[in-house]
Amino acid sequence: MAKSFAPRVAKNERKTIDLSDKLGRDVFKFSDDKLLRDAKLDEIELKTIRVKEQVRTKFNDASLKELAENIRVNGLIQPLVVHQDRGGFTLICGERRFRAMSLLKMEKAPCFVLTGKSEKELMAIQFSENSSREELHYIDKADGILNYKQATGASERKITAALGISKSEVHRSLLIAKLPTKIKEAAKMYDIEKYVLVEFDEIESSEEKKRIEDLICKGEITKRTQMQSKVKRPAKASSKAAATNADLLKMLSSKSKELKLDAKTKAMLKNLMLEHEETANR
Repeated sequence: MAKSFAPRVAKNERKTIDLSDKLGRDVFKFSDDKLLRDAKLDEIELKTIRVKEQVRTKFNDASLKELAENIRVNGLIQPLVVHQDRGGFTLICGERRFRAMSLLKMEKAPCFVLTGKSEKELMAIQFSENSSREELHYIDKADGILNYKQATGASERKITAALGISKSEVHRSLLIAKLPTKIKEAAKMYDIEKYVLVEFDEIESSEEKKRIEDLICKGEITKRTQMQSKVKRPAKASSKAAATNADLLKMLSSKSKELKLDAKTKAMLKNLMLEHEETANR
């Protein structure tokens, strides 16, 4: 049976929902359908909203004042997200907007009101909303992922599915989140690339790790290229690997008759031996 579709409607004739009569705002920007599922839109008094620990931990005073002025002039474009339970309203997303409105001494704010959500669901919503914003630092993102893991006991695979990020990003973030606090603070202060911290975690020598940690905390390593030039690599690692390969080739060559290798495999083995000898003599 053929499917039937509604007739096409010109863009300028499409109906829109106007919320300005209810909320006194001209424009609302919705970015996440999952976030709005089962939520109602209402105005809530700011003094009744509890603020718990958020994903974001770094707030710039100048940026907050700029946001407050923008809200004063243009109104709040993106509503806050709160969760209602028997204890009242708890802020889930929008702490920067909440703080900016507090600076303006606003009494009420438009909010998406969620109900009946588990702590696990609220953490996923909070992480999703905050991480979609460019100004969220990767350290805050990493700490948010670790907090989610600790609160829910989820595996990296389940975190990937719940938060909608790649498994490799989850793994890197968990490594970063577990680094010493002073390194994470330096990463924010000196705008250090995330891969500097990832490579720092891979250093095996405790003495070398302490030396690099001091450089990172002083802001002397901020780029991955700087990290690679500062870290002392084991000098004989490649030569040991080459020696091991040579021994293996010799063993295979001497045992070729016993192993009953076919002519094609013997020829490939002979070529490998010749290539290795040429490389060693360069």
